[in-house]
Amino acid sequence: MIAVEITVESFPIAGRFVIARGAKTQAEVVTVTLERAGSARSAAIRRGAVGRGECVPYARYGETIASVVAQIEAVRPILEAGGDVWRVLGMLPPGAARNAVDCALWDLEAKTTGVPAFVRAGLERMEATATAFTISVAAPAEMAEAARLASARPLLKIKLAGEGDEERLRAVRAAAPGARLIVDANEAWAPAALERMIEACAEAGVELIEQPLPAGADARLASIKRLVPVCADESIHDRAGLPGLRERYDAINVKLDKTGGLTEALALAEAATALGFDLMVGCMVATSLAMAPAMLLAPRAKFVDLDGPLLLARDRPNGLRYEGSIVHPPAPALWG
Repeated sequence: MIAVEITVESFPIAGRFVIARGAKTQAEVVTVTLERAGSARSAAIRRGAVGRGECVPYARYGETIASVVAQIEAVRPILEAGGDVWRVLGMLPPGAARNAVDCALWDLEAKTTGVPAFVRAGLERMEATATAFTISVAAPAEMAEAARLASARPLLKIKLAGEGDEERLRAVRAAAPGARLIVDANEAWAPAALERMIEACAEAGVELIEQPLPAGADARLASIKRLVPVCADESIHDRAGLPGLRERYDAINVKLDKTGGLTEALALAEAATALGFDLMVGCMVATSLAMAPAMLLAPRAKFVDLDGPLLLARDRPNGLRYEGSIVHPPAPALWG
């Protein structure tokens, strides 16, 4: 038997987080907590037999807090009865709800058996890694100042929005001449401006461009010379979306809230690597509980973007330890 708890929580963002689609000042998350009753394991392990997973409902994908909670409630009876895990995951579509349930199940398994999640994922050990740090979209002068303040960080992720992006790029590069740059347009570029913007990115020394065109309207990427590697974000969710992307993209951004959890994320990473894609592991703005399972993908990724907690005014207790842009593996008290 498994006790299931679903909670909705809000964490304030330090300032505002702004992308091409809008701004927000709060990170709204849904957390699933699973507690196994009657474990036959030792008392020490049994006391810790609680698994947690966190997700971020995303309006871009038609999700709301209410819809995600309803999806989780629909599988509650099967979870509570200790039913087949694969049946539960199969009932949920790729997305936030399945992510929270899947990651909670991974955590519960680790806590119940005493075998760390990273071992189950096929890793020999977990190591600290460097993450990108996000600069929200704003006027060029504001972005330049934000980049200057973050210029000691090794990798900056610059949010762009279409009109005025060339000025933003020049301002950021001038303010942080030594930083590596990646950019994320969040589907905001016009097809007619695509090649000009890629050239501007190349001139600024940008190493990766995320999702320049809208998902479903990105065929033009296959017919141009990509001076800078282009990464699919909104255009890829799980393995079902891989066919047809290879001619358009050089990399994919694996996010657990899109794949529907760590199980599918690991499978997607393996399939994408086999097809020759570079990998980026990304996140929504969320707490360390959401970042922790994504850390298991970091060893496979060329780019790691797990800075969600750095953008918050406060994190969860026992959160990930960040030293500048270096993020350390999660402690068992957090996840896994």
